[in-house]
Order: sequence, then C-alpha cells, then structure tokens
Amino acid sequence: MESRKEIVVAKKRSGQYNCAQSVACSYCDLCGLSEEQMAGVAAAFGSGMGNMEGTCGSLVGAGIVLGSVKKDRMIARGQMKEIMEKFQERNGATRCKLLKGVGTGKVLRNCNDCVADAAEFLEEYL
Repeated sequence: MESRKEIVVAKKRSGQYNCAQSVACSYCDLCGLSEEQMAGVAAAFGSGMGNMEGTCGSLVGAGIVLGSVKKDRMIARGQMKEIMEKFQERNGATRCKLLKGVGTGKVLRNCNDCVADAAEFLEEYL
C-alpha cells in the first residue's frame, strides 16, 4: 500500500475535517464506506473525544479504520495497543489536552503531525 500520510494531513489542513475524520476518511475505501459516511462515523471524535480530555482524535480515527478492516476485535485491539504505544513513545502523550499543552503550556505535537503519525503507524497494520 502506498502511504496516504500526505492525504491525511491535507484533509486536516483543509479545515473541513477534524483529526479523527482526516485519518478515517483517508482510508474509507478499505472499510467499505463512502467518505460522507465515514465523516459521520468519526464526527464526534475530534478534539480528544470532543472536549480535549480524551484520546487524540487521530488515534480514534486509526482505531475506526483498523477495526473496520480487521473485523476481529482481538486482533484489532492488540494492534491498536501497539499503535498507541508507538504514538506515546514518539509524542509523549496520547491525550489531546497534553499533546496541545493545555495546562502545561508545552505543546508536544501539533494536529498535522499527530494525524501523520497515526497514519504512519496505522499503515504498518493494513
């Protein structure tokens, strides 16, 4: 599979997609969904589950794709755990709030880089 990282980042930069949507919609063809359907599925998961307190939306988008493609919850969960660990190791956090420096004043990673990282790690399992 040719990498779709640049597509993911372009979607995020466009301002029309949240982090979860930019990842999930870039792989919707592998999931059997239209881009419009996938955008709806991932709509509530941007900004760290909608409030910056939860997991980065780019990781949620990767999880949506992984589960849709693998269709086996044990395999998908194991692979998602590995994606989360790689993301944590590279970025120092998986929670949106921490990645954006809310409360700490130290931004660990911007959204464009987060979606690129999530796509990179996801593609290792597709």
